Amino acid sequence: MTETPAPPAPSDALRFAFGTLTVLPVRVTRWDRAAARGGMLCAPLAGLVVGLCAAALGGAVLLLGGGPLLAAVGSAVVPAVLTRGLHLDGLADTADGLGSGKPAEDALRIMKRSDIGPFGVVTLLFALLAQVAALDRLFAGGWAYGALGAAVAAVTGRAALTLASRTGVPAARPEGLGAAVAGTVPVRAAALCAGLVVVGCAAAGAGFGPYGALHAAGAALAGLAAGELLLGHCRRRFGGVTGDVFGALAESAGLAALIALTLG
Repeated sequence: MTETPAPPAPSDALRFAFGTLTVLPVRVTRWDRAAARGGMLCAPLAGLVVGLCAAALGGAVLLLGGGPLLAAVGSAVVPAVLTRGLHLDGLADTADGLGSGKPAEDALRIMKRSDIGPFGVVTLLFALLAQVAALDRLFAGGWAYGALGAAVAAVTGRAALTLASRTGVPAARPEGLGAAVAGTVPVRAAALCAGLVVVGCAAAGAGFGPYGALHAAGAALAGLAAGELLLGHCRRRFGGVTGDVFGALAESAGLAALIALTLG
C-alpha cells in the first residue's frame, strides 16, 4: 500500500518558489506535486523580492545622480541576473516556437534547441527596449515611481505563473518544469492569489493617492490579462505549457503591467 506523502510545510513551498524562480541560494527540499502547488502560490513573493532588489538598485542610481535612463537599465538588469536570464531565454524560445508556424511537435523541438532564432532575437530586443523605456519614463518622475514600477512588474509577472499553474492547464511535455507544476494549483486558489496581488499593487500605489491605487491595480490587471492571452495562444499552439512558456508569461505579463503604469 502506497503511503500518502506528508503535506509540504510553508518552508517547502517557499524553497520551491525561490529555488526554481530565482538564483538565490535556496535548496529545494521537496520536488513533488504538493510542493509545486505551494511553490507556485508563493511565486508572487519571489517576484516581490526580485522587484524590490530591482527598485533598490534603480533608486540608488537615480539618487546618486545617474539619471533616469541609467536607473532604468540598472532596474532591468537585476531581474535578469536574479533569474540567470531564464525567463528571458524562455521568452526568446517561445517566440521562436510560435514564430515558426510549425505543428506543435516541431515547434516544441525548436524551443528545446540551445540556440536562439531570429524571432527570439527580435522579441528579446524589443522587449528589453520597451522595459527600459518604460522604467526610464517612471524614474523620470522620481525614484518612488520607478520603484513602484519595478515591484509591480515583477510581482505581476510571477502571479501570471500562478494562474498558468491552475488546474485544467496541461503540460505540453511529460518532463521539465512545465510538467512539474502544470495543473497543481486549484482554480480558486490561483484566482485568490491573483486577486491578492492586485490588491497589494493597489496598496503600494495608494502612496500616490487614490488615483495611484487605481492606476497600480489597473496595471496589474492589464499584466495578468496579457499573460492570459499569451497562455491561451500557447495552449492552442503547443497543447499546453512548458518551462519556456512560463518564462515568456513572466516577462510578458510584467512588461504589460510596466507599460500600463506609464500610460495615463
